[in-house]
Amino acid sequence: MTDITILTQQSYLNPQLGVAYTDNIVQERNLIMDALRAKGLTVEVTNWDNPDYNWSQTRAVVFRTIWDYFERYDEFEVWMENTRSKTQFINSFNLVKWNIDKHYLTDLEKAGIAIVPTVFVDKDKYLSIDQVCKEKGWSDVVIKPAIAGGAFHTHKVLENERDQYEELFKKLVSERDMLIQPFIKSIASRGEASLMVFNGEYTHAILKKAKKGDYRVQDDWGGTVHDYEPSEEEIAFAKACFAACPSLPAYGRADILWDEDGSMLLGEIEVIEPELWIRHAPESAERFAKGILVKLA
Repeated sequence: MTDITILTQQSYLNPQLGVAYTDNIVQERNLIMDALRAKGLTVEVTNWDNPDYNWSQTRAVVFRTIWDYFERYDEFEVWMENTRSKTQFINSFNLVKWNIDKHYLTDLEKAGIAIVPTVFVDKDKYLSIDQVCKEKGWSDVVIKPAIAGGAFHTHKVLENERDQYEELFKKLVSERDMLIQPFIKSIASRGEASLMVFNGEYTHAILKKAKKGDYRVQDDWGGTVHDYEPSEEEIAFAKACFAACPSLPAYGRADILWDEDGSMLLGEIEVIEPELWIRHAPESAERFAKGILVKLA
């Protein structure tokens, strides 16, 4: 029996090397695999939708670069339901299900975490962008799906562009739950800090910045990654976000933004398949592996 199966998507199973994006994926995976093997664990890698894989022969699956799940969510949900009884999920099934849908932000807010203000517009319960903005006193906003990643179906809507986006927004709400948030201006200037927390302990951080003229910090959209030393307050905030989860994740990432007066806001907490930038802090792979061992025990 295999101890750990690392999950990826099919296109990243044996990707073409020499491309920065996929090179990073392979480097990160190798660091994690080496750290797990150093703990005495046997490790395999496969895509989550591999129809020939025997999930009963692995002690646990660890969710990593499954970055197509939100585009194929109906399939992914069926796969999770069919697989959960055959092996252990790390992070756990309940935690993953909770974190997949950004309605979890409401739970964290109730637990005292300062989040980016959010209004959910659920499927077939349409509220116009203009109506929400007028009720909240917001000008420029961002719209995005409740289940998504990598800026999928994410749009920045300026105050004078609301009419242009209403038809699109109405169509999206007919298909999926959506949310509206005020545009946090500091993301275009200061960026967004990502703090990694493994088994409740802070390990390392990076700062993501959007390219000039954009607001999306993901490298898919030209964003860049920089070294970052968070303050003690930022570390404490990130650890508090994880402590407020339904159970403590083995690994995850907290994305922090700052409002106009410099106060911290949680953009999102990722415990499903977060980019963890272990390649920026290779020593953190050992802490990652330790967290996996704790969950296996």
